Amino acid sequence: MRSPATRRRIVLAATASAAVTVAGLVAPATSGATGVPAANETSAQNYHVVNYYPQWAVYGRNVYLGDIERNGSANGLTVLNYAFANIHATDLTCFENTSSVGNPGDPDYPRDNAGDAHANYQRDITAAQSVDGVADVPTSRLRGNFGQLKKLKAKHPGMKVLMSIGGWSFSKYFADVAKTDAARKKFVRSCIDLYIRGNLPVRDDWGTGRPGGGPGTAAGIFDGFDLDWEYPGGGGLEGNHVDPNDKQNFTLLLQEFRTQLDAVRSGMLLTAFTASDPAKIQNGLELDKIFNYLDFANLQGYDFHGSSWEPHRTGHQANIHDDPKDPNPPASQFSVQKAVDIYTAAGVDPRKIVVGIPFYGRGWTGVPDGGTKGVYQPATGPAPGDFPEEPGVRGYRNLKRQIPANQIHRDENLLTAWGHTGTEFWSFDDPQTVTAKTSYIKEKGLGGAFAWNLAEDDGTLSAAMRTGLGG
Repeated sequence: MRSPATRRRIVLAATASAAVTVAGLVAPATSGATGVPAANETSAQNYHVVNYYPQWAVYGRNVYLGDIERNGSANGLTVLNYAFANIHATDLTCFENTSSVGNPGDPDYPRDNAGDAHANYQRDITAAQSVDGVADVPTSRLRGNFGQLKKLKAKHPGMKVLMSIGGWSFSKYFADVAKTDAARKKFVRSCIDLYIRGNLPVRDDWGTGRPGGGPGTAAGIFDGFDLDWEYPGGGGLEGNHVDPNDKQNFTLLLQEFRTQLDAVRSGMLLTAFTASDPAKIQNGLELDKIFNYLDFANLQGYDFHGSSWEPHRTGHQANIHDDPKDPNPPASQFSVQKAVDIYTAAGVDPRKIVVGIPFYGRGWTGVPDGGTKGVYQPATGPAPGDFPEEPGVRGYRNLKRQIPANQIHRDENLLTAWGHTGTEFWSFDDPQTVTAKTSYIKEKGLGGAFAWNLAEDDGTLSAAMRTGLGG
């Protein structure tokens, strides 16, 4: 999943045991390769409630995992994806390093061998920032976000935590690690050793004299992996490596993850963030095969329009249904339902499809009303964002204070909301649209909802998503 600053262009088996619908509830699905129930994969009402927490939230956003606990966002969360692990440029392994500190959404953020082991397990978390109100012990080998994830899991025993690999900024070398059997085995083995067995390298990246890490330090924190390759077959960040066999190799990479995870213990989760763009689906996903290995897919349900790549015309960024008024050519008109139709036509169990909801908005400036309250109107460019390096992007926690309720408009057919304030236009989801989308998910027999991301919410949207799915 990419940083919201740049285009996450709309963007995982046949299952071992199909879910059975009974009185509106769904029997737990099984882990694709093993046939055993996937651990904690549904809520009390048998829906996945998934969200991402970005490593860099502790910096400019100043949002800690303790804030997620205090604002209630952790309640009812079945899976928390920690974003993102990178792939080493030469070793082609999972790794921990502190080469850059900050926001991968910044276009100038260096990506090769980038990482932030300091934020992961060396940073001192204060009592005010922590999940349980207790500051990190300075001499502990497990501090930072990883230490807080451990505390969060202790408070929410039903929650699973996955390490998400890749994203928009860190997908450059996926094609390389997926290319050969030897490369796949080496890569998966390294990821499991680092994050499942918890063998973190001993590091003192800020020279405190108090290193973190060591054998088994992070054992028990992560319950599997979420693969966020953007994208098999190409179409991601400029400079990403692409191989003609990416589509087939992605399936083989998932198979290798499934095999090695099952060898560790049963119930380990494997998910993937997958495309909604029909062209990317065709070029990169063997829909008839990948769900043999995935517990479920996080189907991108947002970034259908955005000022980062369409600066001079507004649009809805997260519509559920096709919009006949969309002026883009048909190949560039996207919706959740269009993607769901492609997946299910290929034989994918709807219960394996988890629909994405944005916890941020995309905005334009210099926008007239045009008789449509700003929809599909000309713009002069991106509206100011929360951060200078992310123009046209604001978290819901800030948008809700910016846009008066009487200037929020809706399309009940598309399940969209937007605000047109003066000359600014913002497309976003609010509690009403989130609730409507959870109703859609239940009506269509889908698997649940996920969001990008926890740092952009104050708990309001998380509550709507959880309540809407019956949690």
